[in-house]
Amino acid sequence: MTKLTLGTHPYLLGFEQLERLVERTAKTGNEGYPPYNIEQTSQNSYRITLAVAGFSEDDLAITVEDNSLVIRGRQADDSEGRIFLHRGIAARQFQRSFILADGVDVGEAVMENGLLHVDLTRKVPESVVQTIKIRRTGK
Repeated sequence: MTKLTLGTHPYLLGFEQLERLVERTAKTGNEGYPPYNIEQTSQNSYRITLAVAGFSEDDLAITVEDNSLVIRGRQADDSEGRIFLHRGIAARQFQRSFILADGVDVGEAVMENGLLHVDLTRKVPESVVQTIKIRRTGK
């Protein structure tokens, strides 16, 4: 018996990209830092919230690359000339990626009390009915 995958199922035409997308999602390399929430704020909008305490707006970069929302954080090392008896707050960098479906647009990004909020909206496609004319071949 042959195993069918999404890209090879006979009723799913043109979905080869979906299988590659699932593989790409598994390889994003997202670790547990920084923690984040994803909430649905309406039927066609979402909000991603990342806990970025210690980062300023200048330490963060938000880009959309090949249908991926990429949020990067990099803090400058300000420890020069300082003597720490204990250093439990790490100044570390991160990259967090989220794959976006077609038609999802990234809106506003807002910093509030150490949280970065990124709003997303999904465009609702119009329902299109297309009638295909059947051509008769001559005999």
